[in-house]
Amino acid sequence: MSQDPALLSLTDAVAALKSGKVTSQALVEAALARAASWQPKVNAFIKLEAEAALKAAKAADRARKRGAKLGPLAGIPLAHKDMFYRQNQESSCGSAIRRHWKADKTATVLQRLDAAGALDLGRLNMAEFAFNPTGHNYHYGHAGNPWNPARITGGSSSGSAAAVAARLVYGALGSDTGGSIREPAHLCGIVGMKPTWGRVSRYGCMPLSWSLDTIGPMTRRVADNALMLKLLAGADPNDPTAALEAVPDYVAAAKPGSLRGLKLAVPRAFFWDKMSKPSGQVLEQAIATFSKLGAKIIEMTPPDMDMITAAANIVISTEAASIHGPWLKTRPHLYSDAMRARVENGLALSAVDYADALRWRSMAIAGWLKAMNGADAVFAPVVAAATPSIAETDLAGRPEAAKLIASLTRLVRPINYLGLPGLTVPAGFMRGRMPVGFQLVGLPYGEATLYRFAGAFEAKVPFHEEVPA
Repeated sequence: MSQDPALLSLTDAVAALKSGKVTSQALVEAALARAASWQPKVNAFIKLEAEAALKAAKAADRARKRGAKLGPLAGIPLAHKDMFYRQNQESSCGSAIRRHWKADKTATVLQRLDAAGALDLGRLNMAEFAFNPTGHNYHYGHAGNPWNPARITGGSSSGSAAAVAARLVYGALGSDTGGSIREPAHLCGIVGMKPTWGRVSRYGCMPLSWSLDTIGPMTRRVADNALMLKLLAGADPNDPTAALEAVPDYVAAAKPGSLRGLKLAVPRAFFWDKMSKPSGQVLEQAIATFSKLGAKIIEMTPPDMDMITAAANIVISTEAASIHGPWLKTRPHLYSDAMRARVENGLALSAVDYADALRWRSMAIAGWLKAMNGADAVFAPVVAAATPSIAETDLAGRPEAAKLIASLTRLVRPINYLGLPGLTVPAGFMRGRMPVGFQLVGLPYGEATLYRFAGAFEAKVPFHEEVPA
C-alpha cells in the first residue's frame, strides 16, 4: 500500500484488511511509528502497549490467513481513555490516587470491542477523574491539540481526541458527563458521539455522575463512529440502567443521501449569545449546507437554558462529591488543586438542592422537546470562542477556573442534563487553522437520525481529509 496506513479511516482500514491490501501488523506498526513522532507533542498516551499490540496483530493476521471467522474490527488498533477497566490491569483514571490500581472487572464496552476483534494500543490521557474541560492533567502531563500543540484539546476525553485527530489510532472511547466527548471533538476536529443516557452500558467504567455519565465513540469519520456505536450500544445484564431499546443500523443511517423531508431546528437564543465572529461564520456556512442538502431549517426558542445548566451543575457536583467523599477524607493531598476544588464544591450543596434538580429534569426535557416543534434534530454550536492556549487556561484551582469551566461547557452541559444524544461534527477551520465543529442534538434514542444528517454533511464537507501537519 503506497499510502501511509495510519492515515486510513477506520472503515477504510477494515476494508483494506478484508481485501488483503494491508495486514494488521502493518496497521499497528504504522500507528506506533506515528505515535513515536506525535506523543512528545500531544501527550495522548498514559501508557503505550506496543509489544502486546504487535503480538495481537500478528495473531489476527494468522487467523485471517487460515480463514477463521473474524469480528468486524478484527486487527484494528484502537486505544481508550484510561477509565475503562480491564480485569487485572491498571486503570489510572488520570489520577495519582489510582496510579497503580488494578481493576477487578472488564468494562462491557471493552468486552464488546474485544469480541469484534479490535486491538488495544494503550491507555489514553484524560483529565483527572474526568472532571476538567481543558485537557490539563497535573499527574501525567497536559494533552496538546494536534492542530497546534500549544492549545488545549478540551476535556475530559483529551487523549482520545488527540490520538484520533493525530491519526495515532482509528478510534477511541470517551465519556461525556458535561461535554467531555463533544467539546474535545470540536476542538480537535473529529467526530464524537454522546449517546442517549443509557444507550451504552457503563458497567466497568469509572463513574463521575451516575445520573449524567454516558460513554461513546470518537472517530475521524461519521461512518467510523456509526460502526463503533453499533457494536457498543444495547442492553447489558450487568448494567440495569442500560436501555432495552433495540439498536438500529447506524452504519446504514450514516450513508450519504438527501435530507429532504427532515427538519433541523436552530436555537439562536442562548446558543449564539456569545458567539465569536470566526466560529459563527463557519457555523452559518454549515447551516446553509444542510439547507442545500434538502433539510428544512426552522427557528427554535429553547427553554430556560441557564436553569437547565444550574440544575446540571448541582447534579454533577453532588454526585461527584458523594463518590469522592471517602478519598477527600483520607487522601486529599493526592488530588490536584484543580480537582480537589471542584469536588469540594459539591459538599456545600444540600439534599434539597439535589432532589429539586432531579425532580425538575422531566419538566426540562418536556420543555426542550416541545420547543423543537417537530424538528428531527437541533443544530447548535459546541464552544462559542476560539481555542485557548494551554498556558492561559492553566488556572490550577484558582477562583477564575469556575468562569473558564463555565465558558467551555456552557453549550454542551445542558444536553447531558436532558439525557439526549449529541453528535459533534467537524465543519471547517477558523483563523490559525484551528477546527470548528457543531453539535447535532437528537430525540431520545435518535442517534440514527443524527448520523443521517452528519453523513450527508460530511460527504459535502470532507473535513476528515485534512490531517494535522
